[in-house]
Amino acid sequence: MSKIIALVDGSIYSESVCEYASWISSRTSSAVDILHVLARHTASGSSQNLSGNIALGARTTLLEELSETDALAAKKGQVRGREILNTAQSQLQELGVDHIQTLLRIGDIVEEVKEFESEAQMVVIGKRGDSADFVKLNLGANLESIVRSCQKPVFLAARSFIKAERFLVAFDGGPSSQKAIDYIANSSLFSGLRCHLLHVGVDSPKTEHSLMLAKHKIEKSGLDVTTDVTNGSAEAVIGNAVKAKDIGLLVMGAYGHSRIRNIIIGSTTTEMIHRCKIPIMLFR
Repeated sequence: MSKIIALVDGSIYSESVCEYASWISSRTSSAVDILHVLARHTASGSSQNLSGNIALGARTTLLEELSETDALAAKKGQVRGREILNTAQSQLQELGVDHIQTLLRIGDIVEEVKEFESEAQMVVIGKRGDSADFVKLNLGANLESIVRSCQKPVFLAARSFIKAERFLVAFDGGPSSQKAIDYIANSSLFSGLRCHLLHVGVDSPKTEHSLMLAKHKIEKSGLDVTTDVTNGSAEAVIGNAVKAKDIGLLVMGAYGHSRIRNIIIGSTTTEMIHRCKIPIMLFR
């Protein structure tokens, strides 16, 4: 049985991650592995030598007290992690998911996701995490690193669950776009949904040919597909199309450039995550 990895952290997005994981599971007949990762400093405490030049006996006592404090903090972190997993498991069971496994791991979240994604068809994660700044709409601290490292598609859950009836593919003809088209054409996740292929740029025979090939490939799976070519800013064009066409899911390539280049010229991926209040499925 295929499976998906659902990352939960106890943030407000954990609930929608479970709802989207359930939706994906029901459409693809997939099991769900719920993953919560504790950072090493949380799981093992964060001992520091604060003893300075105090007397030997007092220093020994202080270090013992610090060790006990760290052990207690580590235990609390693991207890909270288990509570987060149990809550997510209960929610998925209520939503009708039968095959669920909970995974509590200690380490680097990117490395842990990389390990488990090899056996999964998809990774589901909230757009923002427990440490995100909601006032500034900052993204989850690990989101970009996870997306960049994943070879499987990453599904970014919106804050509230929206049952998609139409999805939009931001298609540029590149390798990530082609990977998305192949996935759509062969996945039951998109069965019965209406597809809109959008190319942002100047219309040309090459663009039209590329769009038609993608359109025909998806249509072979039985989906209704429309296409459009619009010139302008990718962020504005895609954002406007999502609103105008009542799109419930955006599919696009992710982080086509290095982090350094993104700092200089900006990232369409990051801008769309900020701008669109719907889930986004990213392909690398």
